[in-house]
Amino acid sequence: MVSREDQMRSLFQRLWPICRSITGNGLRESLRILGETIPMEFHEVPSGKQVFDWEIPHEWNIEDAWLQCPDGRRICLFKENNLHVVNYSTPVDRELTWAELEPHLHTVPHMPRAIPYITSYYKDHWGFCFSQHEKDSLPREGTYRAFINSEKKPGSLTYGEAVLPGTSDREILFSTYLCHPSMAINELSGPLVTAFLYKALSQLPERKHTVRFVFAPETIGIIAYLHRIGAHLKEKLEAGYVITCVGHEGQFTYKRSRRGNTKADRAAEHVLKHSGFPVEVMDFAVGGSDERQYCAPGWNLPVGSVMRTMYKRYPEYHTSLDNESIMSYKALQETVDMYVRIFKTLELNRAYQTTVLHCEPRLGKRNLYPNTGAWLAGMGNPLDLVHFLAHADGETDLIETAERRQMAAPDFEEIIRICRDNGLIAP
Repeated sequence: MVSREDQMRSLFQRLWPICRSITGNGLRESLRILGETIPMEFHEVPSGKQVFDWEIPHEWNIEDAWLQCPDGRRICLFKENNLHVVNYSTPVDRELTWAELEPHLHTVPHMPRAIPYITSYYKDHWGFCFSQHEKDSLPREGTYRAFINSEKKPGSLTYGEAVLPGTSDREILFSTYLCHPSMAINELSGPLVTAFLYKALSQLPERKHTVRFVFAPETIGIIAYLHRIGAHLKEKLEAGYVITCVGHEGQFTYKRSRRGNTKADRAAEHVLKHSGFPVEVMDFAVGGSDERQYCAPGWNLPVGSVMRTMYKRYPEYHTSLDNESIMSYKALQETVDMYVRIFKTLELNRAYQTTVLHCEPRLGKRNLYPNTGAWLAGMGNPLDLVHFLAHADGETDLIETAERRQMAAPDFEEIIRICRDNGLIAP
C-alpha cells in the first residue's frame, strides 16, 4: 500500500515543473492534476471583469525564453528553471548592450547562488532572473540577445472549488493559493495539505458542518472568489483557514483572524496548545496571504492561518532554494492531522446539557464507572467522564471544559458518544 507521504511526493513531483501564474495554462494544468485527488469545480473569470476595486488582467502564457551572451552562450533557460523569467513578462526578441539589458536582470545579492522569484502582473515589463554569481561572470561589452516567447491577451483567471456537504448549512472554509512557479514551501505545500485534508475529511462517517475548499491564485483569485460568494460566506461561515507554508518541520505558527477571538481562533489555538509541538501565536497583520481579503472590513470573516515556518521567516523564501530539499513530507502529514483535529474541535464544540440536572448521575448502574476495577476501552481516565458531565450545564462549551481539564477537545469525542448513547446528554 502506498503511504500518504509517498502519495504527496508523487503529486509534488508532477506539479513541480509547471510554470504557474495568476492566469494561464500552467495554472489550469496544475488544477487539473490536483483535481485527481480532490474533485473540484473549475471557475473561469474573464479578463477585464471588475471585481471590487480590481480588474482581472489579461491571461499570460509562455513557451520559451533565454538570454544569449556575446559569445553565443545561452543562459537563463526557461525550460531548465521557470524562475529564470520574470513572471508575466511581455514578449521580447531584441539585441541589447549591457547598459540596456541590466535594468531587466534580477538577482539576490546576499544569496549569490539563488535565483529570485520576480513578478510583474499589472505593469508591462520583461526580465530575467539568475544568480548573482552568474551575473558577476558576464561580460559588460558586446551584444546580448533577449528572447521571451510569451503572450498576454484576453482570456480568463481560473480557480477551483470543492464542497463536502454536512448535515447543516453552517460552513468551514479551507483556502490555499496556486499561482507561483517552481517553489516548494511557499507554493506546493499548501495545495498538497489542502488536497489530502479533503481526502481525510471526506472519509469521516459524518460531518455536521459543510466544508468548502478553494484553490485560487493568491490575492486576485480570492478577490474574484469573494466577488462571487462573499455574501454567502458572510452569512454561513463559522470558521476558515488559509493554508500556506506548511512544509517545514518544527514550530507551528497560528496567525489570528483580524477579529482575533472567533471560533476559528479559539479552535486553532486550543488544538495547537495541546499538540506537543512548539507553537507561536500572532495577531492579524497585513503583508500576509489571502487572510487579508477574507478579513477585509467589508467581510470581516473568521479566517486565520495555521502554518509551520511562515513566509519571509526562512531564508530560501521567494527563491530557487525553496525546493524539495527543504520540504518535509512528514511535516505535511502532521499538518493534515493538525487541521483534522481543528476541524473535529469545531464539529464537537458546543455547550452540552446533561439530562441529570440535580447532583451527579450514577454511572455505575450504567456500567460507566469502574466499580470492579474494569473500565471501558478507549475511555481513558474515568474522571474525564465525570469532569465532562460536571461541566455539561448548557452554558460551558467543550473547549472551555477541555481547558479546565488541561485536555484537547477532540479527546472527549468518545466520551461524548457514550454519554449520548446512554442518554446522559441532550441530543
